[in-house]
This record gives sequence, structure tokens and C-alpha cells, in this order.
Amino acid sequence: MTEAVESPSSHPVGVDITRASIARVYDAALNGTNNYEIDRQVLAQVATVAPEVNDLAWSNRNFLIRACRFLATQGRITQYLDCGSGLPTAENTHQVVQRIQPEARVLYIDNDPVVLAHGRALLEENDKTKFVDADIFKPEQILENETVREFLDWTQPIALLQNGTLHHYLGDDYDQLMQTYIDALPSGSFVGIAHFLDPQTPEHSEIARRMEDKFTHSPMGSGVFRTWDQIAKMFGDTELVEPGLVLCDDWWPDGPRYHALNQVQECIAGAVGRKP
Repeated sequence: MTEAVESPSSHPVGVDITRASIARVYDAALNGTNNYEIDRQVLAQVATVAPEVNDLAWSNRNFLIRACRFLATQGRITQYLDCGSGLPTAENTHQVVQRIQPEARVLYIDNDPVVLAHGRALLEENDKTKFVDADIFKPEQILENETVREFLDWTQPIALLQNGTLHHYLGDDYDQLMQTYIDALPSGSFVGIAHFLDPQTPEHSEIARRMEDKFTHSPMGSGVFRTWDQIAKMFGDTELVEPGLVLCDDWWPDGPRYHALNQVQECIAGAVGRKP
């Protein structure tokens, strides 16, 4: 079984405005309003080496939306386990999938008190969506959680989402962590992951490592840029859906590309895998 290391999200910040929150930093990057100066300082710090840093969050969010549309239509999935949901923003998982599959059930996992408060208020009238307070980097605890076991039908396919979360896990056993989740999923389930990428190319590796240094030495304390091979290991024995593991912006884009990707958009990758 996986024993998770202590990553920043294991100690949720909540309403402490003297510490940056992973959820609030993402909110700031998406032009949200549920963040503080300490959170915006993280982005400003990274922007000194990568002015387009906000595009990491947008590439991550847009990948999630497209992946959820695929899962609800082509995958015909009606159950979702969204790990590290973050603060509610435009086009959340339940909004995307329930528009296509009105009966879809979405279970969000997060342990940030601010995220939980916002989420529960937003979803108090939606009985097909729930929030559970738990650490996504401790899969055994989540898989044994009573609400998780009862709200989702573990005899039917489930979509497990780790969108923009695993790069905040600092341990080297990230593949084992994900395998614990995958082993528990029924046949026919899907796994969606988006992750900061070190492309290992002369023109982009340097910017990836510079961003990593700024993120990990910021008040947020995490943001690891892993290689293609490292990210691929997170999918375990699932079969990757075409086009496989690619840049987030290259995973079934909504239309033709009129503008080249910038240096930051070249540093985040995603894929969806199906468990046989």
C-alpha cells in the first residue's frame, strides 16, 4: 500500500492569509476573487521567469473541460471522483458532465476548509454532487471512506480525475500512489491526469526548471515539473485514449490553432487512460 509523504496539501491552509494556498493560487491564476495577496505573490514570483504563468492554470482547466465532455459522451461515464477539486470556478466537473448526463454523480475530494465551505454552499441543492474532506495523497483513506463507498457504485465504471494535483505531491512513489487508485477502480473506468511537464528539450526544459524552482521556493511550497516518462507511469496499466499523453492544449482542442503555444503552454501535459 502507498504511504504518502507530507506534501503541502497535507496541511491545508484554510483561511490563514499569511500562507499561500494551492487552491487560492489556482483561483488567482484563473482570475478568480477568492484569493489573497500572499497567493498572488506566488504567481508574481513565477512570472519573473515565465510571464505567461497564468496559462498553466488555463491549459489545465481547459483540458479538464474537454476531458469531462469526452468522458460523459464517448465514455458514457456517470460517476466521477474528482481529486483536489479546488475552489469552485467556471465550468466545474459537475457542470460539464451533468449538462450531458443529468444523472451523473460527482464526488469532489479536498481538505482545504475554504474549498469545502465554498463547495458545500454551491452544491447544497445538488443531491448528485458531494464534497468529502480528505487528503488526496492518502488513497487508502479515501477508498475506505464511507461516503466515497456509498455515494459511488464501485461495481460500475468511474472516472478518476487528478487534474493539476499530482505535481503538488513531493514523493517519488507517485506511480504507486496512482496504482492504488487504479487497482480499486472497476473495469471500464477512466483516469484523467494533467501535470506540469519538463519537456526535456533545449528550448523548454530550462523554463520548466525555473518555474519549478520558483514554485517550490514560494509560500506555496510545491510544483514539480516531471518528464514525459514520469507522468506516463502515473497511468499504470490503463490504456491511453488517443492521442495519448500530449500537451494539454493538444488533447482534442476545440478548433484549429491560430496562434503558436507559448513557452508555458509547452510545459503542462495531460492524458486520459481506460482500465481494461
